Amino acid sequence: MKIAIHINPMYYTAGWLEYCKRNGIGVKPVNCYDSDIIRQLDDCDALMWHHDHQNAMDTRFAKQLLMALELAGKKVFPDLRTCWHFDDKLGQKYLFESIGAPLIPSYAFFSRKDAMDWTREASYPKVFKLRGGSGSEQVRLVRNRKDAARLVNRAFGRGFSRYNAWGNLKERWRKYRSGLTTFRDVIDGTARLLIPTPYSVVQGKDRGYVYFQDFIPGNTIDIRIIYIFDRCYGFRRRVRPGDFRA
Repeated sequence: MKIAIHINPMYYTAGWLEYCKRNGIGVKPVNCYDSDIIRQLDDCDALMWHHDHQNAMDTRFAKQLLMALELAGKKVFPDLRTCWHFDDKLGQKYLFESIGAPLIPSYAFFSRKDAMDWTREASYPKVFKLRGGSGSEQVRLVRNRKDAARLVNRAFGRGFSRYNAWGNLKERWRKYRSGLTTFRDVIDGTARLLIPTPYSVVQGKDRGYVYFQDFIPGNTIDIRIIYIFDRCYGFRRRVRPGDFRA
């Protein structure tokens, strides 16, 4: 057996390489962005690629390559069933609803009129989210209809950047005051007010849809569970002081 692994030293690649070496599994390091990547994989049984939801090039290409290979009979990780809804809260909404999984009541609209009609009937507060992003990026508390209407107009107007520079700077300042990061990190965050991240530039604005969820009061932690074969582990993130987000 020979496994192709997309080399990226920042992620799980090193662990995969070490595991294969320890267990006598053949490995072929590859760059999935090579134009002839399909040919390079001819002598491989599988491809592993830890693609990143905050890398704009990965989000535009990784799932397509993995799907093409899987449909052609090649083993891939992650496979289509694992990754099609990765970093896509809208996809997750419809997945949970279709299988009857527990889900905070969620509301997605793809026209300004439908969204505005809903804001007049909805109870508040609500929570606004973009379909992608992590670390509570661009997650906002919607206190009343005025807030909701403003978000709807922006969603169907100039849109939202995936990177919230001002919110990110405030979070860096909070961490600095708590001793969790350096002042250099705060300076870097200040620079991002003027210089957007490469990811947000390539990704472009989120627009043409709006997504809300019911607000669940009283939460003190965010629980994350990771399941791999017959093993399961998790961790808890505490809600930030003076905030509703973990």
